[in-house]
Amino acid sequence: MDKRIGSTWWTLKIALGAAVFLAGLDKFFNLLTNWTDYLNPVALQLVPVSSEIFMQCVGIIEMIVGIAILTRWTTLGAYLAACWQVAIAVNLVSMERFYDVAVRDLLLAVAAFTLARLTAVRRAEVASSDATRWESSPRGILSLKL
Repeated sequence: MDKRIGSTWWTLKIALGAAVFLAGLDKFFNLLTNWTDYLNPVALQLVPVSSEIFMQCVGIIEMIVGIAILTRWTTLGAYLAACWQVAIAVNLVSMERFYDVAVRDLLLAVAAFTLARLTAVRRAEVASSDATRWESSPRGILSLKL
């Protein structure tokens, strides 16, 4: 396998998985920012909970997606993260605020989509390299020397 693909894949996997997980975890502590500022008030009209509870639920989802990216479900987690980041950007643009953060979230969505696609390429390369390493016996599966 090409080492450039492997190192790029590991960099994206760890960076995106950790970032998504830590952002979700911070929804409980608000150390990075006050997350409720980024919540469109219209969302609270649709869901009958406080903004803090809503953001904590969002945090749980983000932590699950981050774990998925960091484990064997990288492709699924990366596609979910990409969709999630686009939804966040749409939320911010619909508030007519935080356009800079919306652009950053769209770039994170592109990075997550790239990770998902790169995971497929990496798996195909691993599978093909495993297939070429296997050599069949010239005498078949079972050979008896009688």
